[in-house]
Amino acid sequence: EVIENGNAPLITQVVKGVETIIAPVTTKEKAQRRLELKARSTLLMSIPNEHQLKINSIKYAKSLLQAVEKRFRGNAATKKTQRNIIK
Repeated sequence: EVIENGNAPLITQVVKGVETIIAPVTTKEKAQRRLELKARSTLLMSIPNEHQLKINSIKYAKSLLQAVEKRFRGNAATKKTQRNIIK
């Protein structure tokens, strides 16, 4: 399974000791970056305000989703209650 631009860092270039981020050039790169930003902002909107500072520093949507699941996954009793509510 190949994931294009999954959690890959942005392309950077070092010129005279200063690191700069190179903007996406192709339409495919631009679309991928736009989808990544949209996914990240959607996930951040779902997080309560008191947890925003702890999670806001995560740059990529995939890592952000893993952090949210780790923090808010609940315990076995909570999961059982949620399953019963859904039924």
